[in-house]
Amino acid sequence: MKIGLIDVDGHNFPNLALMKISAYHKVQGHQVEFVDLFKKYDLVYQSKVFTFTNDFEYLINAPKILRGGTGYDLKNTLSIEIENMFPDYKLYDNVKFKNTAYGFLTRGCPRACPFCIVAEKEGKKSYKVNDLNNFWNGQKNIKLLDPNILGSKDRLDLLNQLIESKSWVDFTQGLDARLLNEEITEKLQQIKIKMLHFAWDMIDNSDVIIDNLKQFKKATQVDFRKLRVYVLTNFNTTHEQDLYRIYKLKELGYDPYIMIFEKWNAPELTKRMARWVNSKFIFRKCEKFEFYKI
Repeated sequence: MKIGLIDVDGHNFPNLALMKISAYHKVQGHQVEFVDLFKKYDLVYQSKVFTFTNDFEYLINAPKILRGGTGYDLKNTLSIEIENMFPDYKLYDNVKFKNTAYGFLTRGCPRACPFCIVAEKEGKKSYKVNDLNNFWNGQKNIKLLDPNILGSKDRLDLLNQLIESKSWVDFTQGLDARLLNEEITEKLQQIKIKMLHFAWDMIDNSDVIIDNLKQFKKATQVDFRKLRVYVLTNFNTTHEQDLYRIYKLKELGYDPYIMIFEKWNAPELTKRMARWVNSKFIFRKCEKFEFYKI
C-alpha cells in the first residue's frame, strides 16, 4: 500500500500522531510519505491539531481519506496499535527537530479550566500513559507535551525517569504551579532543564501561585530565560490584572509569555501588550507597557 500523510498545521512542529501512523504502516511494509498532489495513494491520513488552522482544501488522489486531531473534533482517537507505536522520527527531516524526542508521559488534567479542551478530550484527572522509553531512545533533547504531569500520582517516578535520561528537557506545556512543593522542586532541580513553562491563567489563586513561584525560584535559582510563564488574556481578566501578572512575574524572576484566548476577538490593546511582552528583546529594554509605542 501507498500511504500519504498531510500535516495540516504545517511543519513548524512535528505531528506526533502522524509519526506514529508512519511507524505503524512502515512495520506493515507499506510505503509512507507526505502527500504529493501529483501522486496517487491507497490511503491518506490528514491530521490537524489547531481549530484555527485553515483546512487542507486541495484535491487528493486517494479512494480513502481519514481526518483526525483536535482541529477537527475531540472524539477521534488513534487505534491502540498505532497509539503504542514508537514514533517515526525520520518522517520530519528538518534539522531543528534532530536528536529530539516528543511525547506524553501523562494525559488529562483535574483542573477542567473553562478555556481548555484537555479535560473534555482526555479526562478530568492526570494519569500515566507512557514510560519515557516509549518515545525516547537516547535523544539529546526531550520535549514533553503533558498537560499536567504534576497532577499525576506517578509524577515522582516520571520525573525520576527524566533525571536518569540525562537529556535536556523542555516542559512545553504550563506546569501547575499550585502543585509545587519541596519534593517536586528537588526532582526538577535534578533534571537538565532546557525550558520550564508554568501557567498563570486566571487571577484566582494568585497568592498560592505567587508564593510557590517565589519559593521555587529561591530554591533553584534557575535563570529567568528558562522560566517562562504563560499568561492567559482576553478570557476573564482586565487589562490591569494582565499587567499586574506581567509585572509580578518579572519581579519574581520569571519570563512572562502572553497567550490570547480567541485572538481573532481580542481588543487591539491586548494584541499590543502581547507584542510588547512576547518580543523578548523589546520587553527587556522597555520596562513599562506605557512606554511601548509600536
